[in-house]
Amino acid sequence: MSNIPFQAINWDKIERTEHRGETGTAYWQTIQLGGLRIRKVIYSENYVADHWCQKGHIVHCLEGDFISEMETGEQTNLSKGMTYVVSDDLSSHRSIAANGVELLIIDGDFLK
Repeated sequence: MSNIPFQAINWDKIERTEHRGETGTAYWQTIQLGGLRIRKVIYSENYVADHWCQKGHIVHCLEGDFISEMETGEQTNLSKGMTYVVSDDLSSHRSIAANGVELLIIDGDFLK
């Protein structure tokens, strides 16, 4: 990964994209810095991801709460102030947000 110079991110100026889930919608604001991706993500009420993800992430809950569900059926509840971390290919997971949630998600080459 290359060096990243100091920079402040004004999320109000970052384009918001919409991603439909199995139910509900995810709204992403994404910054890509070489092999590093930083996203502010909002899941609507009744959001269920439409796929099982094997990608590594650092996920920090900014507001609300959600469930990280493993394909094995195991569930972890995360609420405001909690974080989870996993490397690529070490779990098959998806997010479920009954009441909506706001997350900061960081992923990239360093999680391989």
